[in-house]
Amino acid sequence: MTTQEPSGKIRPGEVWRDSSGAVIQAHGGGMLYHEGLYYWYGENKNGITQGDRCDVIGVSCYSSADLQHWQNEGIVLPAVPDDPRHELHPTKVLERPKVIYNKASGAFVMWMHIDTADYALARAGVAVSSSPAGPFHYLGSFRPGGVMSRDMTVYQDSDAAAYLLCSSDNNSTLYIFRLTDDYLRTTGSGARQFIDCYREAPAIVKEGDQYYLITSGCTGWDPNEAEYAVADDIMGPWTVKGNPCSGAEAGTTFHSQGTFILPLEGRPGAFVFMADRWNREDLADSRYIWLPLRIQDGKITVHWQEEWDLSTLGGSKL
Repeated sequence: MTTQEPSGKIRPGEVWRDSSGAVIQAHGGGMLYHEGLYYWYGENKNGITQGDRCDVIGVSCYSSADLQHWQNEGIVLPAVPDDPRHELHPTKVLERPKVIYNKASGAFVMWMHIDTADYALARAGVAVSSSPAGPFHYLGSFRPGGVMSRDMTVYQDSDAAAYLLCSSDNNSTLYIFRLTDDYLRTTGSGARQFIDCYREAPAIVKEGDQYYLITSGCTGWDPNEAEYAVADDIMGPWTVKGNPCSGAEAGTTFHSQGTFILPLEGRPGAFVFMADRWNREDLADSRYIWLPLRIQDGKITVHWQEEWDLSTLGGSKL
């Protein structure tokens, strides 16, 4: 087993460890930059995998100033093992946590996919905290606009407006909802996009005046070919452009599934594509695939590299 050391190099697919030497557990996650630190939130799957799932443990958080050395901030939204009816009970589903900061209210708002083990609930859950390192207080879940919500992400635009993007209609359609000013609910009925396309795992970024969205197909834990689309308005219409990946195993998104696109703070045009290489036999050993994402002439490219460092993205180093 090879392990990524904090040497300035990023080695996709190796075991990544925090500052204490423990394996990082932040699957299906996202990133928040706040006051000089990156906060990485994700699913803690450090349990026994049984039948393609493991019990909910909670949402982990790690902090770093350089995207290399990671301090474990703990489980900032834990499971609730004492109440089988609770939506955070270990027998339920908690996936793809994402956190955005509401400057007006001072709240850090976490959104996530909440479900039952049979994926029949299909709701978006919300939690809040006064600190990026938690603890987060769970507020509950709902179906935005009355429709299903499974794989999801949230996006905060440059004007502070925030949006929820979620797979719906039994994963056949993607909905885009604007959030309320406090980021705790959705507004309106949403924009129904990618109808009958069966796309999930949305990851979105804005460059200039254009929005870029990477999604995966719906094949469970098995990897498939990524697809990206572009739009002048986040609510659509979206134009599908094709697979952004190139290099070894580009047809399976490098044997992984996207989860987030990270803009590097203070470095315009520098982005990192974050993905998960799921291990359905041992979900705790699922690995992280981070690669440079480049946008040029309206096109996204993500090229496989065994090893790379942040300086390749241009601008000053972190």
